[in-house]
Amino acid sequence: MKKNSPIFLSLFMCSCLAAALSSCNTSEPPFECTDPLGCLEVAPGDHIKIGVLQSLSGKTAPLGEAQIRGFTLALNKRKGEILGHPVALQIEDTGCSAVGGANAALKLIADPQTLAIFGSTCSGAAATASKAMSDAGLTMISGNNSAPFLTSIAGRAAANWQAGYFRTAGNEQYAGNTVAEYVFKQLGLRRAATINDSDIYTKGLTESFKKAFVELGGEIVLDTAVNKGETQMLPVLTAVVQSKADLLFFPLFQPEGNHLLVQARTVPELNDTFMIGSGALIEQNFLEAVGDAAQGMCFVGPTPPTGSAVDRLTASYISKYHEEPTVSYFLFAHDAAELLFVAIEQAAIPTPDGALSIGRQKIRDILYSTKAFKGVTGALSCDQFGDCA
Repeated sequence: MKKNSPIFLSLFMCSCLAAALSSCNTSEPPFECTDPLGCLEVAPGDHIKIGVLQSLSGKTAPLGEAQIRGFTLALNKRKGEILGHPVALQIEDTGCSAVGGANAALKLIADPQTLAIFGSTCSGAAATASKAMSDAGLTMISGNNSAPFLTSIAGRAAANWQAGYFRTAGNEQYAGNTVAEYVFKQLGLRRAATINDSDIYTKGLTESFKKAFVELGGEIVLDTAVNKGETQMLPVLTAVVQSKADLLFFPLFQPEGNHLLVQARTVPELNDTFMIGSGALIEQNFLEAVGDAAQGMCFVGPTPPTGSAVDRLTASYISKYHEEPTVSYFLFAHDAAELLFVAIEQAAIPTPDGALSIGRQKIRDILYSTKAFKGVTGALSCDQFGDCA
């Protein structure tokens, strides 16, 4: 057969085409993670694991339960899945304490498949949990923490700020100032006593109040603390009487706040002492526990959001849980979950083998860059310190 015959040319072209097809079918190089904090690989059909840190025991349990319910309502909108993968939760109880927060966080971090953390309820638990979380390269977001020390104070990183920590609850750095302005200018009070429980939330509020009150011209006649778990409040209340304070500011949690208020009502010398608590006690169970003892008391805390989106989510809450919400913080929990889910979706990269590769730093970067996210509680924009409210 001649080389320039039609048959030879046809065979030559076929062999060239086969060689070209063979080169096209070479396997793709394996996916390489370049994320500075590493990537979590989620195989086809596997769960995406999220850790949950909340206070689920004691008097603060209703706050933790509200957080989980808000998170669940957000997850249910996605039918329990993110990018087609079912979400698995590991729920740990912090007990609303620093030690509990650290221990619970370590349990979550021990599993290398934990992608992110939702929590916590109490700021004291968040301080230790966020440190462990950040060191492990994870992301953590809360719908309840409000202590200024966790993010920023006056535009600067606060003492307990950690990279990768976010929240949708408002930073209460001005709560103490608000109390000082109100009692000094509107009520005309000049002698104040403060009681905290050494938690960064309660101490943060009393510290900011003291500074603002003194600057206005007021006098701090007693600055003291009670221990978490303490039930006998008459000794500290006796000190308040002796200080001749006309105002008592005690931003305590339950049950310590309950005990303090109820026992204060049994001390005749305190009948005219004006009492103010914080958002930690703006909860239906507190009112049910103390009854008429709460009459005449004031609270400082975030204004509950309103609007049609709030109404719809509240209706979903009642439909699912067959009761009215006892606190508004479930709304902030819902928005925290939504922010986290969207960040995971945007950070995930499909790999050639059908898995997902999710960069841990990428999740953080997406959250830090969030601007005007349409949440139930309003438009959310996260700053460089993790405040998104």
